[in-house]
Amino acid sequence: NRTFGNMIGKGYTVQAAQLEMKMIAEGYYATATIHDLNEKLQIKMPIMDTIHQILYEGKSAKKAIEKLTEKLV
Repeated sequence: NRTFGNMIGKGYTVQAAQLEMKMIAEGYYATATIHDLNEKLQIKMPIMDTIHQILYEGKSAKKAIEKLTEKLV
C-alpha cells in the first residue's frame, strides 16, 4: 500500500502503478468497498472520498489533496 501510494503521489496512473508493482495493494480495493458502504450508510469521510476520487475518478492527487486540506482547515 505504501509503495502504491508513493507511486500515485509521484504521478503514476493507477494502471501503471499496478503493472509496475510485484504485489497487490489491498488498499486500492478496500477504498472502493469503503466508499460504497459510506454511500449506502450516508457516512461522510472526506479523506476516504478524496482517495476514491484519486484512484477511481482520475483526479489529480495534488489537486485533490489541496482541496481536502482547504476543507479540513
